[in-house]
Amino acid sequence: MTGVPRSGGRWWRPRSLRTQLLLWLITLHLGAAVLTAWFSFEAYGNLVHNALDDQMRLVAESYEGSDPQKLPHPMDGEAAFSRGAFIVQIWSADGQTLRATSWPVLTVPLQPQPGFSDVNTGAHAGSDWRVFTAKPGTRADQPRVQVLQNEDYRRRRALRRAMFEGLPIALLLPLALLILWIIVSAASRSLRAVARDVASQDERSPTELSLARVPDEIAPLVGAFNNLLTRVRNAFATQRRFVQDAAHELRTPMAAIGLQIENLRAHVPAGEATERFNQLEAGVTRAQHLIEQLLHLSRQDAPQSVGNARERVDIEVLLRESVSQLMVLADARRVDIGFEGSIAAVVFAPAAELRSVFDNLIDNALRYAPEGGVVDVKLHEVDGHAVVDVLDNGPGIPQAVIGRVFDRFFRVPGAVAGGSGLGLAIARTAAERHGLRIELRNRTGGPGLMARVHLPVLPV
Repeated sequence: MTGVPRSGGRWWRPRSLRTQLLLWLITLHLGAAVLTAWFSFEAYGNLVHNALDDQMRLVAESYEGSDPQKLPHPMDGEAAFSRGAFIVQIWSADGQTLRATSWPVLTVPLQPQPGFSDVNTGAHAGSDWRVFTAKPGTRADQPRVQVLQNEDYRRRRALRRAMFEGLPIALLLPLALLILWIIVSAASRSLRAVARDVASQDERSPTELSLARVPDEIAPLVGAFNNLLTRVRNAFATQRRFVQDAAHELRTPMAAIGLQIENLRAHVPAGEATERFNQLEAGVTRAQHLIEQLLHLSRQDAPQSVGNARERVDIEVLLRESVSQLMVLADARRVDIGFEGSIAAVVFAPAAELRSVFDNLIDNALRYAPEGGVVDVKLHEVDGHAVVDVLDNGPGIPQAVIGRVFDRFFRVPGAVAGGSGLGLAIARTAAERHGLRIELRNRTGGPGLMARVHLPVLPV
């Protein structure tokens, strides 16, 4: 399971569950951090505002009740803007004359109403001030006190506290993502195990997947897939049984027809009747061959049984036996067939199925080679790997259809009569089942076809 969206997915709507979880978690944490910072800013803003207001009131009372009158200590703008120092102003009792101030640069008149107020001194930065104006004293000549503090300092302090509150969530985000990545990876491990089980399935005998390690959320999907596998397995079994039953039922009457035709041969008059009789006999022979090929194909499609256990097979011995068995067909068509083995090679597979591969390739070469032609079977080494080449000097296969000749019942247009269109399909099925690979190519420098079988082991 990857975090990269597959083709067709949108970056905001990825197909990967892991990526979706990470995106949602990042959004959740960022949203929580922003909300926490905002609530903290509001809460700490009120808290800081009230606390500093109380301090301003205490400072004003300390100056207001002193006798003799205290004078404020001079300060600079750095203290007022950066540290939020209180600016103390001492006014005359009538509020017209500023007697003393801790920062003369700031010119804020005495506010007409006692208590807290907000004052703006201009459009420049830091022009907002929080002002506390003390009430008039009990004596007629008692000075008035006014305390000021910069509002930007208050906002910065509240913002800083809010940022500190949201900082833990921001710091936990990478850790949370790492933990989620580990959890999702661990959970997806079971999905990868299911994927490996599916990839290792034999298409001829699919088995149900185990639900032992499957998460509860994925179990219904795996269960539905198991039901599909069961239906597919039953469909394959039904198809194999039908082909086998049909072929078995046809073997006996076709054999009887062949026998009757053989018995009638002596009673067929010469001439046109003999020609028609020969055509009938060839059709029956082809039908018998097709039935045998169908039986062979159904056995290839069936699951590998105990009787077809893998064994150590000497390829040279196997090829010699195959050539010897097909020598009758070669003599009937006056085809010169030969075998040449320059290496020794072994394959671990059922001998009968390997014979099926080479028998069908050699039989195909003998049928398409012209009368008096040549078929060569070679066991040799190519690029360090053992291969078997079956070469003929027949018409070859048109390049446009060479990729289709392994399809069942497909026959090259203009091919000689007598074939069933199943030989190459049977050979490829048996080869792929045991790690062999068949390659067909037209021969260069002359007519003919080369069928090359790549063996799954190095020569020994």
